[in-house]
Amino acid sequence: METFGLEKLGIINPTAVYRNLSPAQLTEAALRRGEGTLSNTGALVVTTGKYTGRSPEDKFIVDTPTIHDSIAWGKVNRPISQDKFNAIRAKMVAYLQNREIFIFDGMAGADPACTTKFRIVNELASQNLFIHQLLIRPTSEELAAYGEADFTIIAAPGFKCVPDTDGVHSEAAILVDYEQKLVLIAGSQYAGEIKKSVFSVMNYLMPNHGVLPMHCSANMDPETGDTAVFFGLSGTGKTTLSADPARKLIGDDEHGWSDNGIFNFEGGCYAKCINLDPEGEPEIYNAIRFGSLVENVVMDPETREFDFFDGSITENTRVGYPVNYIDNAAIPGVGGIPKVVIFLTADAFGVLPPIARLDENAAMYHFVTGFTSKLAGTERGVKEPQPTFSTLFGEPFMPMDPSVYANMLGERIEKYNTKVYLVNTGWTGGPASGEGKLGSRMKLKFTRAMVTAALNGELEKVEYKHDDTFNLDVPQSCPNVPSEIMNPRDTWEDKAAYDVSAKKLAKMFADNFAKKYPNMPKNIAEAGPKGE
Repeated sequence: METFGLEKLGIINPTAVYRNLSPAQLTEAALRRGEGTLSNTGALVVTTGKYTGRSPEDKFIVDTPTIHDSIAWGKVNRPISQDKFNAIRAKMVAYLQNREIFIFDGMAGADPACTTKFRIVNELASQNLFIHQLLIRPTSEELAAYGEADFTIIAAPGFKCVPDTDGVHSEAAILVDYEQKLVLIAGSQYAGEIKKSVFSVMNYLMPNHGVLPMHCSANMDPETGDTAVFFGLSGTGKTTLSADPARKLIGDDEHGWSDNGIFNFEGGCYAKCINLDPEGEPEIYNAIRFGSLVENVVMDPETREFDFFDGSITENTRVGYPVNYIDNAAIPGVGGIPKVVIFLTADAFGVLPPIARLDENAAMYHFVTGFTSKLAGTERGVKEPQPTFSTLFGEPFMPMDPSVYANMLGERIEKYNTKVYLVNTGWTGGPASGEGKLGSRMKLKFTRAMVTAALNGELEKVEYKHDDTFNLDVPQSCPNVPSEIMNPRDTWEDKAAYDVSAKKLAKMFADNFAKKYPNMPKNIAEAGPKGE
């Protein structure tokens, strides 16, 4: 039996080893093993058990002398000793003996100068299908000449850690050893942990190659090649807005910015499915077909039809599919130097303008701040909108000091004269929840129109008004958008209530910035909202 070098990891007694099976073969294996069922569209549907999302408190980085000074240690990047890592690795490898093993040898980084080879070793065929579709798939010639991987990830959801013995937080653990070039994922069946482990590794490696790694989506004009990137946390619309039928999709989540331009780290997309509407998001809806992996979406057991509006398992329902399932995908996933950068936020307070122009200092401020807000009711005890500040719009995946990434972005904005806008895909006319008159979610067609105007230069021709509270320049008109929604205060019936909420959120911005970035240069610190 061919083992494809698994013995180098200590896996010496597998019952079978499968390398780079096709999506059809992996789907068959998952069905045979009882890992999931087929939907009426042919997609493989699984439930992920206890873990229906990432588990940030369970992520650790092995602290060794070689990498110690390059990691921003803290609540996000928690250290674990080499001895503890090695002990867990030994137990995980023992767990994998006498089991079927699924290997995917693929790549991250569509720019050949920056391509990194990843070997993913899976206990589950369904997770192997996921990562097969999410990473860049080698051709048969590339696979024959693949050689050794640059990094290896072992994912074994059935192996449960013992916190007291293993020195971790729970039965699940995501452990990254940058020295041994190895990642261990234990206890969680949520496939996003594998994807984001690849991202975390790339975020550590790429700056040393002069490449800015970014948690963003990207697309480009099919005729001119003009490229745009969209930063934003989950639920802000990165995937939706970048899947624009009028533009070519480069990728929906993870990219690098080199001297040559933008390139996708991945070969697939991982989209949220909650409230998925075929009219509003046809590209994602139509991508849910044979070869896709669907996580935690409720399905009628008889008809096998999805109910995308049922969040009873989790609001974080997901689908993973290859980027070529999007008709207008750019293959390979490369584009030019970005002409426009969009920062997306979903403001549940309903007080930020739907779009605002940022100068270089304000761009740096909002990049390091990474604001969005979670809704009341999504977590126990949350009774009003809660601010979420995630550094660089991707704090959980950035192992180095934020200034490393922020300085790289600032240098590029200045060098290439890239235009930057802050777009609020959240609420208008009032808050998402609470007392008084509630607002409504910004209509997708208006957001799309504003983004289009930013991309084609129309917003450079209109009048602007300065918002003193948030220190933003707000366009007073935009093609195909009602002018009355451009200034959020005008959309509130109770102007005094707006003023209270706006000042409250501005103070949250200021307090967060002062706490997290006390050493940030004055010109950047003063470019944000006023907290008085």
